[in-house]
Amino acid sequence: MAKIKVMCARSMHKAVEILAGEFRNRTGHEVTLDFGTVGALEGKIAAGEIADVIILSLPAIGKLKAAGLIDAGTQANVARTSIGVAVRAGAGVPDIATAEAFKRALLNARAIAFSDAAVGGSAGVYLAGLFERMGLSAAIKEKGMPQQSGAEVTRRVAEGKAEIGLTLIGEIVPIAGVTIAGPLPPPLGNDTTYCAAVAVASKERPVALAFIAALTAPATRPVWTTAGFDLPA
Repeated sequence: MAKIKVMCARSMHKAVEILAGEFRNRTGHEVTLDFGTVGALEGKIAAGEIADVIILSLPAIGKLKAAGLIDAGTQANVARTSIGVAVRAGAGVPDIATAEAFKRALLNARAIAFSDAAVGGSAGVYLAGLFERMGLSAAIKEKGMPQQSGAEVTRRVAEGKAEIGLTLIGEIVPIAGVTIAGPLPPPLGNDTTYCAAVAVASKERPVALAFIAALTAPATRPVWTTAGFDLPA
């Protein structure tokens, strides 16, 4: 039986762990999972670390394709998620139906936890630009609580340390004690589609392809939706 290594965006860990376990049980192949932010995994790949399957955001996969590091013919969109607004379970859900309502909710919040752009995650990078475009830089500097991961964002909300948390819905869902008020309202929303591909350096291409097929099979939809994702259109 073969052994493959999978580098995968951290927000997908809940669903990918389940589906990798099912793949192991069904095929007997061993799967090693390496989760991290998109930026952190890009850094590992740039430093020469090798994986058989790489699952990152579409722009990140595009960079790897341009660098000749993935087999472009193996690309497959896996799942997509959005940045969501988390509040503590039992607390009032703020009005975020419009961009202006969302801005008011942030201005009225006591403390706001969000994914730190410096870590390199797709949500954090997007939010940093969004705050600036919305004229919220001063408010975020005063009440913002940048966190190292989406899970930490959600935990700050569950603990009551932050009134609002902003990160990918896929990273909110696994944490108890919070409610998802909804995704960012249009036109602020920023869906992230994750794509898988086989690395050119892989020595286990058939097994890597089989693993990608296992992640993208229509029957996986319940696993993905439970984890806060949708299958790609």
